[in-house]
Amino acid sequence: MPKKSRHSKAKHRARVVNKAQAELSQQPEPLPAEVPSPTRVSPKVQPSKVQDLTSRYQHVMPEMKRIGIIAGAIILVLIVLSFILS
Repeated sequence: MPKKSRHSKAKHRARVVNKAQAELSQQPEPLPAEVPSPTRVSPKVQPSKVQDLTSRYQHVMPEMKRIGIIAGAIILVLIVLSFILS
């Protein structure tokens, strides 16, 4: 079965690019005074964010332990099989 033609993809991509360029050309240019000054981000992580991350990823550590146990068992089986088969 032949692959899909790239011609239709290129036409779609060109249409999307042209539409985006048209939208950009319709928007007025922002004045330099309207641009907000960049805020400085503190390198320290806020405690609320740390608490949020630990609550969000609380399932990761048990899964990592399970993966480690399975990997260790597979390696042990491979070592035993290497002694038996050699």
